[in-house]
Amino acid sequence: MSGSARQCADNMDETPVNGDIILKPALTPSLFPNIPPTLYFGTQDEKVELLPWAQRKLLKWKMSTVTPNIVKQTVARSHFRVTKKNHDWLGCWGHHMKSTAFKSIREYQKLNHFPGSFQIGRKDRLWRNLSKMQARFGRKEFNFFPQSFVLPQDIKLLKKAWEEGGTRQKWIVKPPASARGMGIQVIHKWSQLPKKRPLLVQRYLHKPYLISGSKFDLRIYVYVTSYDPLRVYLFTDGLVRFASCKYSSSMKSLSNKFMHLTNYSVNKKNVDYKANTDETACQGHKWALKALWTYLNQKGFCSEKIWEKIKEMVIKTIIASDPYVNSLVKMYVQNPRSCHELFGFDIMLDENLKPWVLEVNISPSLHSNSPLDVNIKGQMIKDLLNLAGFLLPNKEDTSNIGSGSSATSVCTSGKDRGRSMEILNEEKMKRAYYLSQKLPDKDLYATVLDQLTPEDVRILAETEDELSRCGQFERVFPSPISSRFLRFFEQQRYFNILTNQWEQKFYNDRERGRDLLRSLCMMNFHTGSVLLPLSPLKSPGYSMVHLNGFNRGDISAPSSLLISPEERPASLKTSSYHHQPELPERTRLCQSLSNMPESTLVT
Repeated sequence: MSGSARQCADNMDETPVNGDIILKPALTPSLFPNIPPTLYFGTQDEKVELLPWAQRKLLKWKMSTVTPNIVKQTVARSHFRVTKKNHDWLGCWGHHMKSTAFKSIREYQKLNHFPGSFQIGRKDRLWRNLSKMQARFGRKEFNFFPQSFVLPQDIKLLKKAWEEGGTRQKWIVKPPASARGMGIQVIHKWSQLPKKRPLLVQRYLHKPYLISGSKFDLRIYVYVTSYDPLRVYLFTDGLVRFASCKYSSSMKSLSNKFMHLTNYSVNKKNVDYKANTDETACQGHKWALKALWTYLNQKGFCSEKIWEKIKEMVIKTIIASDPYVNSLVKMYVQNPRSCHELFGFDIMLDENLKPWVLEVNISPSLHSNSPLDVNIKGQMIKDLLNLAGFLLPNKEDTSNIGSGSSATSVCTSGKDRGRSMEILNEEKMKRAYYLSQKLPDKDLYATVLDQLTPEDVRILAETEDELSRCGQFERVFPSPISSRFLRFFEQQRYFNILTNQWEQKFYNDRERGRDLLRSLCMMNFHTGSVLLPLSPLKSPGYSMVHLNGFNRGDISAPSSLLISPEERPASLKTSSYHHQPELPERTRLCQSLSNMPESTLVT
């Protein structure tokens, strides 16, 4: 729907085989040289080529009792074999684990959860964290969730709100960790309130937008590939789930779950429930999200405005979980890229078409009971697994598999492997410099791209590669406007500053940014094995990787990627970070640059 979504063109070679079946290569190449390809996952009308046995034997998927069939079918099409062992798998779609259990995940493995994501996945934690954000930043910024109380802790506050609300108010009562509508009831009398167990009590949205007299909610699929930097995607289709009985505001109807609950698992039991097999049709009790947008547009409403509000709500909600997830990832996860997570946001539109977040699911149902489910969820899972960026493990990663050694002994820290202390210290100094301000500083942040480290290039290349694989997902963070959300983070994160500035600079000229990254990756700069002269003090006249594009006249000397102090923005000339101690000469890069053909650096 947006520019980000439209940029996600499929650049894979397609070869028709057997009629409508498309043959796809097993690996998706990176946009950048010297970066490994990722495994390709296809839909049911695609056939994925076989890898050589030496590589194919590494394609093992750990099955869980909760692995959905749609996931099993998708990984099987990419020739993964099922394993029940704990040490030799590449991917797993399973239960959420205790945070300490994430220690056992090896560096090349991927699990579909982050530690701490229950901070928005449990109903009570979600409202606690959103309430904190509302108290800190005001109702104007966080007014997209109903007033909520967690019992028994908030019983006195609930009593006060109840007494102030009059006799016609309605409240919805939910167990904090339930799913599929279990244990949910709508009440209007204090005497109906269960008082002996943990509960979430929420003001009922009693004036929903109705279609053909029925209320409905939206299941929005939100995928987070990384928390540092934060990268958030929304699937551009989803599900619209209708209550199977026409809505009434009468107090006498509150016990009718087919009227007040929209969960499919509840309404499918109603004899009046009507399935919908056509994802383009506005019929039955389950629609595709795109069908709803078409319906609303035909009614004269602007679905794009609703979608923009939903994106803002999603970003703010994910940010509410940031401090918990990032601290636990640092504590228990060897490789942050081992975690990724699909969230199911349940959103309701009120009579004014304002969206409200009702809850967030950390294991959204992927059961596919109809062609509509298969088409939407099948495409979504295929795109998700391609976005995840599964890599074939390195030889050294798997050399000790089965030896009984711990995960830590199998893999050294991948991001620091083979890199000098000098480079690590430079990167640490730059991060510290840009995080020195307590509040976001636009002028300071605007300079973050002027001098790139190997780690910067690696993160930016990874971010661009991901975007190129996103299929029907739309990336909402980072985006050209997402810098305005940085103030909501409890703690600023350097890579969020980096990726947001990159988006602002190159959103309208993405190929120019990618060309720069290609030139740096061509030299293996991203690995830290080739060094650029970062210090203005050592090499008079040259100091920084210049991100304003390359001119042909600049390529003739080793300094082609650098700018002089005279050209440097005034904000950089006095910054303490750029007056760091002298760094050694880096003649290898200068030699490699001077020997490189002009066409390598200029398109």
